Amino acid sequence: MPISVGVIGCGYWGPNLIRNFAESEAAELRWVCDRDARRLEKVARRYPAARATADCGELFDDPRLDALVIATPVATHYPFARRALEAGKHVLVEKPLTASAREAEELIALAERRGLTLMVDHTFIYTGAVRRIKELVAAGEVGDLLYFDSVRINLGLFQHDVNVVWDLAPHDLSIMDHVVGRTPTALTATGSCHIEPGLENIAYVQLRFDDSLIANFHFNWLSPVKIRRTLIAGRRRMIVYDDIEPTEKIRVYDSGVTRNERALTEEETYKTLVSYRTGDVWVPKLDSTEALRYVVAEFLDSISHSRPSVSDGAAGLRVVRLLEAAQQSINDGGRWIKL
Repeated sequence: MPISVGVIGCGYWGPNLIRNFAESEAAELRWVCDRDARRLEKVARRYPAARATADCGELFDDPRLDALVIATPVATHYPFARRALEAGKHVLVEKPLTASAREAEELIALAERRGLTLMVDHTFIYTGAVRRIKELVAAGEVGDLLYFDSVRINLGLFQHDVNVVWDLAPHDLSIMDHVVGRTPTALTATGSCHIEPGLENIAYVQLRFDDSLIANFHFNWLSPVKIRRTLIAGRRRMIVYDDIEPTEKIRVYDSGVTRNERALTEEETYKTLVSYRTGDVWVPKLDSTEALRYVVAEFLDSISHSRPSVSDGAAGLRVVRLLEAAQQSINDGGRWIKL
């Protein structure tokens, strides 16, 4: 029997979620909701079988509604998700899960008490590219990880309720969390406010782990060019992930650097201390299915089988903790924050 779903928020991301739930055979799109009458009318015309309302209370009070999808501003995620869980609904929340770690912890505890699914829409970890990267790293094809370097910059879209870290960083932090599979030990971040005081539009974040692995991130709303590129280097191979690239999003380089450990004469030392290895470049074939289709399928399957999803509340909490630490470091002038 299809799982009945309601979506709150028909703005930027909501219509994409609505479309994918409407197209899923495992779901019944029962409600769409938005305070903006024009947005709501547009979505209602496209999906006439769904009920349309500006009052989200109708969704919470509907006993026939199984699950709620929240695609609203970050500040509303916690109150909407809490009310939905209290009403016995499974919940999928747009990233980031909440505006604070405390709020995320409360939602996780509430979902566990009620036996309900709580999931965050970390869309990028469901893309064919990131799933393939995860497979390569998990299989040991890359070797011990050395660094994770990510750049996500473009001109706009400026947000008025969150800064560039809370807007863009959830994408790359969730990718790192998913691929690396380890918790960092410390974080430092710096940022600047060039347009609106108190709202950073450019930021740099660095994470350290309990070994030599290091992760760097650059987020920027003021770049004249759009770049979404991640470098993941291991001792065996290196991966370049370019999300802007239309076809060859991933390139795997059979390249590396090896320290020569054998005894050397003084004359040999300078020349042979480090040896470089440059081999073939491999472009893996990727699944081109829209990531949101997998997000929807994962949410519905986790409900049906009462199992944690790949991007469950715990994954959402880990990302929110990093966002909070980054903001604290920025506010403290780049101080290292222990995690």
